[in-house]
Parts: sequence; C-alpha cells; structure tokens
Amino acid sequence: MTHDQHADHTDQLETVTEIMRETRIAVLTYHSAEGQLVSTPMGTQDFETPSTVWFITEKDTDKVRAIAADPRVNVAYSSKAGWVSLSGTARLNEDRAKLAELWDASAGTFMSGGPEDDENALIEVSGLTAEYWESPGKVTAAIQMAKGLVSDAEPDLGDNDTVAL
Repeated sequence: MTHDQHADHTDQLETVTEIMRETRIAVLTYHSAEGQLVSTPMGTQDFETPSTVWFITEKDTDKVRAIAADPRVNVAYSSKAGWVSLSGTARLNEDRAKLAELWDASAGTFMSGGPEDDENALIEVSGLTAEYWESPGKVTAAIQMAKGLVSDAEPDLGDNDTVAL
C-alpha cells in the first residue's frame, strides 16, 4: 500500500467510524432458521475500531440461535454524517468483564437483570467490509431531494465507497 493509498484508507475508516459512533440504533440483519433475512434494531455500543462491534443481547433468542447456525450478518448505521453497511460475521460472546464494561442505563431499560445475569451476553460482530455513503449535509440533501421531486434531476446523495476493515 502506497503512502497515498494508506492515507485514503485512513480517511475512509475515519468516515465509517464517525457514522457508526453517531448512530444510536443500528439495524442487525441475519438469516433466520428458515433462511429468511431478518432485521432487528440494536443499541449501538462503543467500539475501538469498526472491525469489531458489540451488541448486548439475551442468550435465549431466535436471533442468537440463528447466528449460531449461520454467522453471516450485516449491520446498517445511519447518522447525519451518512450511512454505513457493515458486512461480517457474528458470534455469541459471554465475556462477563466486557459485558459489564459495555452495560449502560439503556441496556437496563430493555434487559432484565444486569451484566452479572447469566441470561445476558454479547453479540460480537467481526466486520469484513464496510460500504459507506457520505452525506453532503442535511440541508443539501433535503434541497437535492426536493429538486428530484419537482424536476427530472437526480439528487446528489453523496459519495459511496467500500473499505476493507
């Protein structure tokens, strides 16, 4: 990788990271036992890099069973900075220390017990690639969308690219 390619990759990862951090609720998509795609909202937990993200879950769920059978997942993020589609694999992780570290008031709202409860665990997503679309800004996007509604002009919804994690 040349210096310029490394700089571009770093910029891309920063953009992906910003969008993911700004997203309060992400959408996790997995394959059900019947082979159907299922999407569910998940609270975004903090992460060090986009290549490993965490969600708090109860262990006894269809989602956890489906991921054990087919670990391929996608996680969609949307913020004012843009959109990210993270593709990778997921697995149940029962690391109590990590669960306690990530547990917050919002987790307590949706989950019974706490991080010490054996029924609570983590879904660890290992990202392989992230496709992202940078938003040109909320006002610009709204103007561009309006232009598209009243004319044949296509709105400029920003740039998109794919980055390996």
